Amino acid sequence: MADQKEFQMTAEGKKKLEAELEEYKTTKREEVIERIKIARSFGDLSENSEYESAKDEQAFVEGHIKELENMIRHAIVIDSEKVAADEISLGKTVTFQELPDEEPETYTIVGEAEADPFEGKISNESPIAKGLLGRKLGEEVTISTPGGDMTVKILKVK
Repeated sequence: MADQKEFQMTAEGKKKLEAELEEYKTTKREEVIERIKIARSFGDLSENSEYESAKDEQAFVEGHIKELENMIRHAIVIDSEKVAADEISLGKTVTFQELPDEEPETYTIVGEAEADPFEGKISNESPIAKGLLGRKLGEEVTISTPGGDMTVKILKVK
């Protein structure tokens, strides 16, 4: 069997995944079962779009449950407290400025399962995070991105 992918994440991220899994296993699964029961009561299943829709939703829910279980099973929880205070690691928030004179940007580096750019959380698999991980406060770093290389100065790590 091929090596299983590990999912690095914060303890908070793992708790959120566990809560989402519980929600899907209880509430979402039950809602879909109820939809299927109702759709079956409409009669002929061969031409029943309600039934087909409910079965499609059931397949999605069950697939998502398996995906969440796999991510939790193979989770590697990273404790940013064990890393030097001025070093960038998973779970830390970093402020940097693109040189020579761009506005500072702040992101929290999280596991890919937790990433939400709209909330300022970027995946440790993203080009920017890969370029910053292991670096320290005050360093200037050149990061390769799909849009080209960018040089940044690390202004704050917390």
